[in-house]
Amino acid sequence: MNETELTPKQIVTELNKYIVGQGEAKKSVAIALRNRWRRKHLSEDMQDEIIPKNILLIGPTGVGKTEIARRLAKLVGAPFIKVEATKYTEVGYVGRDVEQIIRDLVANAIRMVQEQESQRFEEKAEEEANKRILQVFWPKKTIKEKVVNPMEAFFSGDDDEEEKQTEQQPTQLDEGKSDRRQKMFEDICAHKMDEREIEVEVKEQERAIQGILTGNSTEELTNNFQEMLGSIMPKKKKKKKMTVAKAREIFKEEELEKCLDMDVIVDKAIEATEQAGIVFIDEFDKIAEKGRGGGPDVSREGVQRDILPIVEGATVNTKYGPVKTDHILFIAAGAFHVSKPSDLIPELQGRFPIRVELQSLTVDDFRKILTEPNQSLVKQYTSLLATDGVTLNFTDDGIDAIAEYAHRVNLETENIGARRLHTILEKILEDVAYEAPDIDEKQIDVNKDFVFSKLNDVVQNVDLSHYIL
Repeated sequence: MNETELTPKQIVTELNKYIVGQGEAKKSVAIALRNRWRRKHLSEDMQDEIIPKNILLIGPTGVGKTEIARRLAKLVGAPFIKVEATKYTEVGYVGRDVEQIIRDLVANAIRMVQEQESQRFEEKAEEEANKRILQVFWPKKTIKEKVVNPMEAFFSGDDDEEEKQTEQQPTQLDEGKSDRRQKMFEDICAHKMDEREIEVEVKEQERAIQGILTGNSTEELTNNFQEMLGSIMPKKKKKKKMTVAKAREIFKEEELEKCLDMDVIVDKAIEATEQAGIVFIDEFDKIAEKGRGGGPDVSREGVQRDILPIVEGATVNTKYGPVKTDHILFIAAGAFHVSKPSDLIPELQGRFPIRVELQSLTVDDFRKILTEPNQSLVKQYTSLLATDGVTLNFTDDGIDAIAEYAHRVNLETENIGARRLHTILEKILEDVAYEAPDIDEKQIDVNKDFVFSKLNDVVQNVDLSHYIL
């Protein structure tokens, strides 16, 4: 699927497969995504005037804010990046430059487009890789090695004789060899020789260069310097023994490199970033807190003012070329327990016109999270222990008990949302997971009594539950 095929209702339906509840947030992001499709069908003059309606998600941790943004990007194949606002500091202080957000987004877009382009040439690359494996097993002579010195050939005058020898019809013996060689090639293609060991030439792994540069944007400068050196220095090769299957992977990657045109990939990636990129900024409330510091370490208002131009629309220089941020969709999220959206500077508030409050999870929500989503937690744990031959049977009253315990612990301690389910399930199944390979009883019912026996003592002791759950 892509943007052009998805209506807002279809987007929400897809998100419902992975995220429980939060209908208002899903509706808002679905509309924002559909508006991109609508914008593409307008005149160029009108397209330039329409800016994305950025979204501010407000709600406690673990209720689905990040997952909504991530699934949205995956759904439409858009370049996506998640960052924490607290990792960035005001320009001039030690910390990451906010423009790095866009550089990282472009890098993700490059990887995404490379994967898409690689799929186009996958069959061709695999065929060439199989040919190279055949050449290792059964080298095919392409030239006649009789004449070594070209000057000797010039004075000997037997060029015509050589031509006649090379043009002779293949003998019956040659045809037999050709048939056997073809049969070997078919076996290689059918993966019948994957366990055989061969010796091949591979490129040596490039070692990372560390400690060359210091100061702001060290990571960016070091990466650029390494790439520059890599393009100048010749690639060293060494002989290495490996299985045919492993050699095919290496050869396939090398053949794909030959097929891919980096200029085309970069152009497509920059266009995808500018027109469809999604940036998710978490912990947005942490840079909105008033009266909670400042000074040389972190200036919250300074970070907001640095983020503002990128959200408004700016041109960021990257190693792949300039990238415009005018039509990138920004989704910010935060709990806003201490601060509130009105604590943001007015200019930034205006750039996030859509505000959605996500609700804390109820017992019923926990129950649905355990069972309903694709690859739900119950399915995950059942599949994991099935590898040891253990069958987990989660009963209805067992699932109810887990949901009730998760909700209770969130109320009595810190509310971490759906992440509490992971902690509780790990505690419940700890002994089973430890003993699974050795126990005789391979069928275990995770019912109310089983959950009670594993959790009740811990939950009853509030101080202990702070540490354990």
